[in-house]
Amino acid sequence: MTDGPPADGWLGSRIVVVGPSCSGKSTLGALLADRLGLPFIELDALFWRENWTRTAGEEFCALLRGAHSGDGWVSAGNYLRQTGHITWPLADTIIWLDVGLATTSWRVLRRSWRRWRSGELLWGVCRENFWRQLALWDPNQSLIRYNISRRARNRELFERAAREAEAAGKRFLRLRSRDEIARLLASVGGQGRADAPTGP
Repeated sequence: MTDGPPADGWLGSRIVVVGPSCSGKSTLGALLADRLGLPFIELDALFWRENWTRTAGEEFCALLRGAHSGDGWVSAGNYLRQTGHITWPLADTIIWLDVGLATTSWRVLRRSWRRWRSGELLWGVCRENFWRQLALWDPNQSLIRYNISRRARNRELFERAAREAEAAGKRFLRLRSRDEIARLLASVGGQGRADAPTGP
Protein backbone atom coordinates (compact mmCIF):
# COMPACT_ATOMS: atom_id res chain seq x y z
CA MET A 1 0.00 0.00 0.00
CA THR A 2 1.27 3.44 -0.94
CA ASP A 3 0.58 6.36 1.40
CA GLY A 4 -0.06 9.42 -0.72
CA PRO A 5 -0.21 9.80 -4.50
CA PRO A 6 2.09 7.69 -6.71
CA ALA A 7 5.41 9.25 -7.69
CA ASP A 8 4.88 8.44 -11.37
CA GLY A 9 1.25 9.62 -11.49
CA TRP A 10 0.07 6.38 -13.12
CA LEU A 11 -3.45 5.24 -12.17
CA GLY A 12 -4.44 3.12 -15.14
CA SER A 13 -7.85 3.27 -16.80
CA ARG A 14 -9.96 1.41 -14.20
CA ILE A 15 -10.00 3.15 -10.86
CA VAL A 16 -11.99 2.40 -7.71
CA VAL A 17 -12.42 5.05 -4.98
CA VAL A 18 -13.50 3.85 -1.51
CA GLY A 19 -13.75 5.29 1.97
CA PRO A 20 -16.26 6.19 4.70
CA SER A 21 -19.45 8.13 3.99
CA CYS A 22 -18.68 11.78 3.25
CA SER A 23 -14.96 11.16 2.74
CA GLY A 24 -15.13 12.71 -0.74
CA LYS A 25 -15.37 9.56 -2.87
CA SER A 26 -17.80 10.92 -5.45
CA THR A 27 -16.09 14.32 -5.63
CA LEU A 28 -12.66 12.83 -6.22
CA GLY A 29 -14.00 10.15 -8.55
CA ALA A 30 -15.81 12.66 -10.75
CA LEU A 31 -12.74 14.91 -10.93
CA LEU A 32 -10.45 12.01 -11.86
CA ALA A 33 -12.90 10.78 -14.50
CA ASP A 34 -13.09 14.25 -16.03
CA ARG A 35 -9.32 14.73 -16.13
CA LEU A 36 -8.65 11.25 -17.47
CA GLY A 37 -11.50 11.31 -19.99
CA LEU A 38 -13.18 8.26 -18.46
CA PRO A 39 -16.81 7.47 -17.57
CA PHE A 40 -17.73 8.12 -13.94
CA ILE A 41 -19.80 5.52 -12.08
CA GLU A 42 -21.44 6.49 -8.78
CA LEU A 43 -22.50 3.31 -7.02
CA ASP A 44 -25.20 5.03 -4.97
CA ALA A 45 -26.96 5.89 -8.22
CA LEU A 46 -27.07 2.19 -9.10
CA PHE A 47 -28.15 1.02 -5.65
CA TRP A 48 -30.86 3.41 -4.50
CA ARG A 49 -34.41 3.48 -5.82
CA GLU A 50 -37.29 5.83 -5.01
CA ASN A 51 -37.71 6.76 -1.34
CA TRP A 52 -34.48 4.99 -0.31
CA THR A 53 -35.59 1.58 -1.50
CA ARG A 54 -32.61 -0.72 -1.98
CA THR A 55 -31.90 -2.61 -5.19
CA ALA A 56 -32.02 -6.36 -4.58
CA GLY A 57 -28.71 -8.18 -4.38
CA GLU A 58 -28.68 -10.04 -7.69
CA GLU A 59 -30.08 -7.08 -9.59
CA PHE A 60 -27.45 -4.79 -8.06
CA CYS A 61 -24.68 -7.24 -9.02
CA ALA A 62 -25.99 -7.28 -12.59
CA LEU A 63 -25.99 -3.47 -12.66
CA LEU A 64 -22.42 -3.41 -11.34
CA ARG A 65 -21.22 -5.83 -14.01
CA GLY A 66 -22.94 -3.89 -16.78
CA ALA A 67 -21.67 -0.50 -15.63
CA HIS A 68 -18.09 -1.76 -15.32
CA SER A 69 -17.96 -3.76 -18.55
CA GLY A 70 -16.03 -1.10 -20.46
CA ASP A 71 -12.28 -0.80 -20.87
CA GLY A 72 -12.03 2.30 -18.67
CA TRP A 73 -13.97 3.95 -15.81
CA VAL A 74 -13.70 5.60 -12.42
CA SER A 75 -15.99 4.02 -9.83
CA ALA A 76 -16.84 5.63 -6.47
CA GLY A 77 -18.51 3.81 -3.61
CA ASN A 78 -18.09 0.93 -1.19
CA TYR A 79 -20.77 -1.81 -1.19
CA LEU A 80 -17.90 -4.12 -0.32
CA ARG A 81 -19.96 -7.31 -0.22
CA GLN A 82 -20.58 -6.96 -3.96
CA THR A 83 -17.71 -4.86 -5.29
CA GLY A 84 -15.01 -6.93 -3.61
CA HIS A 85 -15.55 -9.72 -6.13
CA ILE A 86 -16.98 -7.75 -9.08
CA THR A 87 -15.22 -4.41 -9.55
CA TRP A 88 -12.06 -4.68 -7.45
CA PRO A 89 -10.59 -7.57 -9.48
CA LEU A 90 -10.99 -5.42 -12.62
CA ALA A 91 -9.31 -2.33 -11.18
CA ASP A 92 -5.83 -1.07 -12.01
CA THR A 93 -5.83 1.23 -8.98
CA ILE A 94 -7.83 1.33 -5.75
CA ILE A 95 -7.83 4.63 -3.83
CA TRP A 96 -8.74 4.57 -0.15
CA LEU A 97 -9.75 7.93 1.32
CA ASP A 98 -8.75 7.34 4.94
CA VAL A 99 -10.54 10.34 6.45
CA GLY A 100 -11.06 10.81 10.19
CA LEU A 101 -14.39 10.55 12.00
CA ALA A 102 -14.44 14.19 13.06
CA THR A 103 -14.14 15.31 9.44
CA THR A 104 -16.71 12.89 8.05
CA SER A 105 -19.20 13.59 10.86
CA TRP A 106 -19.10 17.33 10.21
CA ARG A 107 -19.48 16.75 6.49
CA VAL A 108 -22.48 14.46 7.00
CA LEU A 109 -24.27 17.16 8.98
CA ARG A 110 -23.34 19.96 6.60
CA ARG A 111 -24.25 18.04 3.44
CA SER A 112 -27.46 16.62 4.81
CA TRP A 113 -28.61 20.02 6.08
CA ARG A 114 -27.93 21.61 2.68
CA ARG A 115 -29.71 18.87 0.76
CA TRP A 116 -32.69 18.83 3.12
CA ARG A 117 -33.15 22.61 3.03
CA SER A 118 -32.87 22.78 -0.75
CA GLY A 119 -35.01 19.70 -1.42
CA GLU A 120 -32.27 18.32 -3.67
CA LEU A 121 -33.28 15.19 -5.57
CA LEU A 122 -30.50 12.63 -5.29
CA TRP A 123 -29.85 10.38 -8.31
CA GLY A 124 -33.27 11.44 -9.54
CA VAL A 125 -35.10 9.35 -6.93
CA CYS A 126 -34.39 10.24 -3.27
CA ARG A 127 -34.53 13.24 -0.95
CA GLU A 128 -32.46 13.76 2.20
CA ASN A 129 -33.93 13.87 5.71
CA PHE A 130 -31.54 15.82 7.91
CA TRP A 131 -33.05 14.67 11.21
CA ARG A 132 -32.21 11.03 10.52
CA GLN A 133 -28.53 11.92 10.82
CA LEU A 134 -29.11 12.82 14.48
CA ALA A 135 -30.33 9.29 15.31
CA LEU A 136 -26.86 8.40 16.56
CA TRP A 137 -28.05 5.13 18.09
CA ASP A 138 -29.08 3.69 14.70
CA PRO A 139 -26.54 3.03 11.90
CA ASN A 140 -29.44 2.36 9.51
CA GLN A 141 -30.54 5.98 9.83
CA SER A 142 -27.51 8.05 10.74
CA LEU A 143 -24.43 8.05 8.51
CA ILE A 144 -22.44 9.36 11.46
CA ARG A 145 -23.31 6.27 13.47
CA TYR A 146 -22.79 4.08 10.41
CA ASN A 147 -19.24 5.40 9.98
CA ILE A 148 -18.50 4.78 13.65
CA SER A 149 -19.90 1.25 13.58
CA ARG A 150 -18.02 0.24 10.41
CA ARG A 151 -14.72 2.03 10.92
CA ALA A 152 -12.66 -0.74 12.55
CA ARG A 153 -14.01 -3.48 10.28
CA ASN A 154 -13.51 -1.51 7.08
CA ARG A 155 -9.99 -0.43 8.03
CA GLU A 156 -9.06 -4.05 8.58
CA LEU A 157 -10.65 -5.00 5.27
CA PHE A 158 -8.89 -2.23 3.33
CA GLU A 159 -5.52 -3.08 4.84
CA ARG A 160 -5.96 -6.74 3.89
CA ALA A 161 -7.19 -5.73 0.44
CA ALA A 162 -4.10 -3.58 -0.04
CA ARG A 163 -1.85 -6.58 0.49
CA GLU A 164 -3.93 -8.69 -1.91
CA ALA A 165 -4.00 -5.93 -4.52
CA GLU A 166 -0.24 -5.52 -4.47
CA ALA A 167 0.22 -9.29 -4.73
CA ALA A 168 -2.00 -9.20 -7.83
CA GLY A 169 0.02 -6.39 -9.41
CA LYS A 170 -2.50 -3.64 -8.69
CA ARG A 171 -1.86 -0.24 -7.16
CA PHE A 172 -3.48 0.57 -3.81
CA LEU A 173 -3.23 4.16 -2.59
CA ARG A 174 -4.18 5.54 0.82
CA LEU A 175 -4.88 9.28 0.91
CA ARG A 176 -5.34 10.89 4.32
CA SER A 177 -5.25 14.63 3.77
CA ARG A 178 -6.36 17.42 1.48
CA ASP A 179 -2.77 17.92 0.35
CA GLU A 180 -2.42 14.29 -0.72
CA ILE A 181 -5.69 14.45 -2.67
CA ALA A 182 -4.54 17.69 -4.30
CA ARG A 183 -1.19 16.18 -5.30
CA LEU A 184 -2.96 13.20 -6.85
CA LEU A 185 -5.19 15.48 -8.91
CA ALA A 186 -2.22 17.59 -9.95
CA SER A 187 -0.40 14.47 -11.12
CA VAL A 188 -3.16 13.70 -13.63
CA GLY A 189 -3.48 17.25 -14.96
CA GLY A 190 -5.21 20.47 -14.02
CA GLN A 191 -4.59 22.63 -10.98
CA GLY A 192 -5.36 20.02 -8.34
CA ARG A 193 -5.64 21.91 -5.10
CA ALA A 194 -8.33 24.33 -6.22
CA ASP A 195 -10.62 21.43 -7.09
CA ALA A 196 -9.69 19.04 -4.30
CA PRO A 197 -12.28 17.90 -1.76
CA THR A 198 -11.64 19.45 1.64
CA GLY A 199 -10.08 17.19 4.22
CA PRO A 200 -8.23 17.09 7.53
